[in-house]
Amino acid sequence: MKKRIIISLGGSIVIPKTGFDTTFLKSLKTLFLTEAKKGNQFILIVGGGATCRMYQDALRAAGKPSNTDLDWMGIETTKVNAAFVKFILGDIAHKDILSDPRKKVNTSKPVIVASGWKPGNSTDFGAVNFAKTYGASDVINLSNIEYVYDKDPAKHKEAKKIEQITWGDFRKIVGNEWNPGANLPFDPIASKMAEKLGLRVSILRGTDLKEVKNAIGGRKFRGTVIY
Repeated sequence: MKKRIIISLGGSIVIPKTGFDTTFLKSLKTLFLTEAKKGNQFILIVGGGATCRMYQDALRAAGKPSNTDLDWMGIETTKVNAAFVKFILGDIAHKDILSDPRKKVNTSKPVIVASGWKPGNSTDFGAVNFAKTYGASDVINLSNIEYVYDKDPAKHKEAKKIEQITWGDFRKIVGNEWNPGANLPFDPIASKMAEKLGLRVSILRGTDLKEVKNAIGGRKFRGTVIY
Protein backbone atom coordinates (compact mmCIF):
# COMPACT_ATOMS: atom_id res chain seq x y z
CA MET A 1 0.00 0.00 0.00
CA LYS A 2 1.32 3.43 -0.95
CA LYS A 3 2.22 5.93 1.73
CA ARG A 4 0.51 9.21 0.85
CA ILE A 5 2.45 12.35 1.65
CA ILE A 6 0.64 15.69 1.68
CA ILE A 7 2.67 18.68 0.50
CA SER A 8 1.55 22.31 0.52
CA LEU A 9 3.74 23.96 -2.12
CA GLY A 10 4.03 27.72 -1.75
CA GLY A 11 3.29 29.66 -4.92
CA SER A 12 6.20 31.99 -4.19
CA ILE A 13 8.71 29.22 -4.85
CA VAL A 14 6.87 28.06 -7.97
CA ILE A 15 6.96 31.57 -9.40
CA PRO A 16 9.28 33.75 -7.29
CA LYS A 17 9.55 37.48 -7.93
CA THR A 18 12.58 36.82 -10.14
CA GLY A 19 10.50 34.71 -12.56
CA PHE A 20 9.53 31.10 -13.22
CA ASP A 21 11.75 28.57 -11.42
CA THR A 22 11.54 25.60 -13.79
CA THR A 23 14.93 24.30 -12.60
CA PHE A 24 13.54 23.79 -9.10
CA LEU A 25 10.37 22.12 -10.38
CA LYS A 26 12.33 19.72 -12.59
CA SER A 27 14.51 18.81 -9.60
CA LEU A 28 11.37 18.30 -7.52
CA LYS A 29 10.06 15.96 -10.22
CA THR A 30 13.26 13.89 -9.96
CA LEU A 31 12.82 13.71 -6.18
CA PHE A 32 9.22 12.52 -6.57
CA LEU A 33 10.32 9.80 -8.99
CA THR A 34 12.96 8.58 -6.54
CA GLU A 35 10.50 8.57 -3.65
CA ALA A 36 7.82 6.82 -5.71
CA LYS A 37 10.15 3.83 -6.03
CA LYS A 38 10.01 3.57 -2.23
CA GLY A 39 6.21 3.37 -2.34
CA ASN A 40 5.47 7.04 -1.67
CA GLN A 41 2.70 8.94 -3.42
CA PHE A 42 2.39 12.72 -3.18
CA ILE A 43 -0.62 14.99 -3.01
CA LEU A 44 0.75 18.38 -4.01
CA ILE A 45 -1.41 21.40 -3.24
CA VAL A 46 -0.09 24.45 -5.10
CA GLY A 47 -0.49 27.95 -3.68
CA GLY A 48 -0.85 31.34 -5.34
CA GLY A 49 2.09 33.15 -3.77
CA ALA A 50 3.26 36.54 -5.01
CA THR A 51 1.22 36.18 -8.22
CA CYS A 52 -1.97 35.87 -6.18
CA ARG A 53 -1.13 38.93 -4.08
CA MET A 54 -0.30 40.95 -7.20
CA TYR A 55 -3.79 40.36 -8.62
CA GLN A 56 -5.43 41.02 -5.27
CA ASP A 57 -3.54 44.29 -4.82
CA ALA A 58 -4.64 45.38 -8.31
CA LEU A 59 -8.28 44.62 -7.43
CA ARG A 60 -7.98 46.65 -4.24
CA ALA A 61 -6.48 49.56 -6.19
CA ALA A 62 -9.29 49.41 -8.76
CA GLY A 63 -12.17 49.46 -6.31
CA LYS A 64 -13.56 47.86 -3.19
CA PRO A 65 -13.63 44.09 -3.75
CA SER A 66 -15.14 41.90 -1.06
CA ASN A 67 -12.96 39.41 0.79
CA THR A 68 -14.82 36.67 -1.08
CA ASP A 69 -13.93 38.29 -4.42
CA LEU A 70 -10.29 38.53 -3.35
CA ASP A 71 -10.24 34.90 -2.27
CA TRP A 72 -11.75 33.75 -5.57
CA MET A 73 -9.10 35.73 -7.42
CA GLY A 74 -6.48 33.94 -5.34
CA ILE A 75 -8.06 30.56 -6.03
CA GLU A 76 -7.94 31.20 -9.78
CA THR A 77 -4.20 31.96 -9.56
CA THR A 78 -3.62 28.70 -7.70
CA LYS A 79 -5.33 26.89 -10.58
CA VAL A 80 -2.94 28.46 -13.08
CA ASN A 81 0.06 27.67 -10.87
CA ALA A 82 -1.17 24.10 -10.37
CA ALA A 83 -1.55 23.63 -14.13
CA PHE A 84 1.98 24.95 -14.65
CA VAL A 85 3.37 22.49 -12.09
CA LYS A 86 1.34 19.58 -13.49
CA PHE A 87 2.59 20.16 -17.04
CA ILE A 88 6.20 20.24 -15.83
CA LEU A 89 5.68 17.00 -13.88
CA GLY A 90 4.34 15.44 -17.07
CA ASP A 91 3.31 11.80 -17.04
CA ILE A 92 4.13 11.25 -13.37
CA ALA A 93 1.11 13.40 -12.43
CA HIS A 94 -2.53 12.31 -12.29
CA LYS A 95 -4.46 13.59 -15.32
CA ASP A 96 -6.82 15.85 -13.36
CA ILE A 97 -6.05 18.78 -11.07
CA LEU A 98 -8.10 18.41 -7.90
CA SER A 99 -9.73 21.23 -6.00
CA ASP A 100 -12.20 19.62 -3.59
CA PRO A 101 -10.10 17.82 -0.93
CA ARG A 102 -13.10 15.79 0.25
CA LYS A 103 -13.02 13.71 -2.92
CA LYS A 104 -10.62 10.79 -2.87
CA VAL A 105 -8.88 9.75 -6.08
CA ASN A 106 -7.35 6.35 -6.71
CA THR A 107 -4.44 6.50 -9.13
CA SER A 108 -1.11 4.76 -9.62
CA LYS A 109 0.57 8.03 -10.61
CA PRO A 110 3.27 9.24 -8.19
CA VAL A 111 1.78 12.74 -7.86
CA ILE A 112 -1.73 14.17 -7.55
CA VAL A 113 -1.74 17.93 -8.12
CA ALA A 114 -4.35 20.15 -6.45
CA SER A 115 -5.27 23.84 -6.40
CA GLY A 116 -7.21 26.14 -4.08
CA TRP A 117 -10.70 25.11 -3.02
CA LYS A 118 -13.07 27.73 -1.61
CA PRO A 119 -13.00 31.23 -0.07
CA GLY A 120 -12.19 31.87 3.57
CA ASN A 121 -8.77 30.22 3.76
CA SER A 122 -5.63 29.35 1.82
CA THR A 123 -4.30 26.22 0.13
CA ASP A 124 -2.91 25.22 3.55
CA PHE A 125 -6.52 24.53 4.54
CA GLY A 126 -6.90 22.37 1.46
CA ALA A 127 -3.75 20.46 2.45
CA VAL A 128 -5.14 19.78 5.93
CA ASN A 129 -8.40 18.54 4.40
CA PHE A 130 -6.51 16.27 2.00
CA ALA A 131 -4.67 14.85 5.02
CA LYS A 132 -8.03 14.12 6.63
CA THR A 133 -9.44 12.51 3.47
CA TYR A 134 -6.40 10.30 2.87
CA GLY A 135 -5.75 9.47 6.51
CA ALA A 136 -2.33 11.16 6.63
CA SER A 137 -0.91 12.33 9.95
CA ASP A 138 1.57 14.83 8.51
CA VAL A 139 1.63 17.82 6.17
CA ILE A 140 4.86 19.15 4.71
CA ASN A 141 4.74 22.88 3.93
CA LEU A 142 7.34 23.98 1.38
CA SER A 143 7.83 27.71 1.59
CA ASN A 144 10.36 30.45 0.88
CA ILE A 145 11.25 30.62 4.57
CA GLU A 146 13.51 28.26 6.49
CA TYR A 147 11.84 28.48 9.90
CA VAL A 148 8.86 29.90 11.72
CA TYR A 149 9.91 32.91 13.81
CA ASP A 150 8.39 34.36 16.97
CA LYS A 151 7.80 37.60 15.03
CA ASP A 152 8.21 38.81 11.46
CA PRO A 153 11.99 38.70 10.77
CA ALA A 154 11.58 41.22 7.93
CA LYS A 155 10.42 43.80 10.47
CA HIS A 156 12.21 42.65 13.63
CA LYS A 157 15.94 41.92 13.57
CA GLU A 158 15.68 40.30 16.99
CA ALA A 159 13.17 37.70 15.75
CA LYS A 160 14.07 34.20 16.94
CA LYS A 161 13.70 31.05 14.89
CA ILE A 162 11.57 28.24 16.28
CA GLU A 163 12.42 24.59 15.66
CA GLN A 164 9.45 23.03 17.48
CA ILE A 165 6.20 24.61 18.63
CA THR A 166 2.79 23.45 19.83
CA TRP A 167 -0.34 24.39 17.91
CA GLY A 168 -1.49 26.48 20.85
CA ASP A 169 1.66 28.60 20.83
CA PHE A 170 1.79 28.78 17.04
CA ARG A 171 -1.76 30.05 16.84
CA LYS A 172 -0.83 32.86 19.23
CA ILE A 173 1.64 34.00 16.55
CA VAL A 174 -0.61 33.77 13.46
CA GLY A 175 -3.93 34.62 15.11
CA ASN A 176 -7.35 33.19 14.40
CA GLU A 177 -8.58 35.09 11.36
CA TRP A 178 -7.89 34.74 7.64
CA ASN A 179 -7.32 37.76 5.42
CA PRO A 180 -7.12 37.27 1.63
CA GLY A 181 -3.51 37.12 0.45
CA ALA A 182 -2.12 36.92 3.99
CA ASN A 183 1.55 35.92 3.95
CA LEU A 184 1.83 33.65 7.00
CA PRO A 185 3.83 30.47 7.70
CA PHE A 186 0.56 28.50 7.92
CA ASP A 187 -3.02 29.69 7.48
CA PRO A 188 -4.83 30.34 10.84
CA ILE A 189 -7.96 28.47 9.68
CA ALA A 190 -5.86 25.52 8.55
CA SER A 191 -3.97 25.66 11.86
CA LYS A 192 -7.18 25.40 13.87
CA MET A 193 -8.26 22.32 11.94
CA ALA A 194 -4.78 20.75 12.02
CA GLU A 195 -4.73 21.09 15.80
CA LYS A 196 -8.17 19.49 16.04
CA LEU A 197 -7.04 16.57 13.85
CA GLY A 198 -3.75 16.17 15.72
CA LEU A 199 -1.66 16.72 12.58
CA ARG A 200 2.06 17.34 12.53
CA VAL A 201 3.08 20.09 10.12
CA SER A 202 6.65 20.61 8.95
CA ILE A 203 7.62 24.01 7.57
CA LEU A 204 10.85 24.39 5.64
CA ARG A 205 12.52 26.07 2.69
CA GLY A 206 11.14 24.20 -0.29
CA THR A 207 14.03 24.86 -2.63
CA ASP A 208 16.46 23.03 -0.31
CA LEU A 209 15.70 19.57 -1.67
CA LYS A 210 18.17 17.85 0.65
CA GLU A 211 16.09 19.02 3.61
CA VAL A 212 12.84 18.24 1.78
CA LYS A 213 14.07 14.67 1.34
CA ASN A 214 14.88 14.50 5.05
CA ALA A 215 11.39 15.72 5.95
CA ILE A 216 9.76 13.19 3.62
CA GLY A 217 11.83 10.42 5.18
CA GLY A 218 10.88 11.43 8.72
CA ARG A 219 14.44 12.47 9.52
CA LYS A 220 15.69 15.62 11.23
CA PHE A 221 15.61 18.64 8.92
CA ARG A 222 16.27 22.37 8.99
CA GLY A 223 12.88 23.89 9.66
CA THR A 224 10.01 24.04 12.12
CA VAL A 225 7.74 21.27 13.36
CA ILE A 226 4.28 22.24 14.63
CA TYR A 227 2.53 19.59 16.68
